[in-house]
Amino acid sequence: KPGAEREEEPLEMNFVRKHAIEQAEELGVSVRQAATRIFSNASGSYSSNVNLAVENSSWNDEAQLQDMYLSRKSFAFDSDTPGAGMAESKDIFASALKTVDVTFQNLDSSEISLTDVSHYFDSDPTNLVQGLREDGKKPASFIADTTTANAQVRTLSETVRLDARTKLLNPKWYEGMLSSGYEGAREIQKRLTNTLGWSATSGQVDNWVYEDANATYMEDEEMRERLMETNPSSFRKMVATMLEANGRGYWDTSEENLERLRQLYQEVEDKIEGVE
Repeated sequence: KPGAEREEEPLEMNFVRKHAIEQAEELGVSVRQAATRIFSNASGSYSSNVNLAVENSSWNDEAQLQDMYLSRKSFAFDSDTPGAGMAESKDIFASALKTVDVTFQNLDSSEISLTDVSHYFDSDPTNLVQGLREDGKKPASFIADTTTANAQVRTLSETVRLDARTKLLNPKWYEGMLSSGYEGAREIQKRLTNTLGWSATSGQVDNWVYEDANATYMEDEEMRERLMETNPSSFRKMVATMLEANGRGYWDTSEENLERLRQLYQEVEDKIEGVE
């Protein structure tokens, strides 16, 4: 019998029922409906599209990203109507998220980490939960690393820092990428864009990550020239991402750095357009 329907148990021993009753009263739905806890995309749909908005810089603010997540991920699995597709339950989904204390994701492949692909931050509701909670408290966020037999659970911020050190800011990694030419430069750009995605959905990217990325790829003249020659389009996107990180309040840096980036953007734009 589902926990929410175990009337014989006192509420202080059955928090599933306790919370379902509270949500049912708040929303004017049945306890069974309010007990819904498994949500995803509509049948045939995938992702929250937060990743596409970040990749294309086509979002106004974090509230817009959070509304996208709520709208796209609010379709409930319903055991009462198996095989009938999922019904949108946005109010129930939002009500459930308001009580979340912990968010969690799992890494199960050593080939794919937090910034290798965009679907990890696309699935992250950390800032969304904070915005929905009445106390405005950010939930604790954890990542399980099960890529080896020695599985570990780290905080999201720890995992983001580890990922930055082992990929984006690691000379062995980025030199390996650059040795493969055009596509390697695009892979570097992708990691930087996905780092911005984590800032947008969780706020768990330290300022030094952007500062060190700037020092590695923008301050170093030789590195700038390599990126410019190897893949000017990806380099332009990297410069734009750094400026965007500052403009959205994720990176606090000097005016000297910002002016260099503005000049670099103009230079790479001229190169792409064939302006001498």
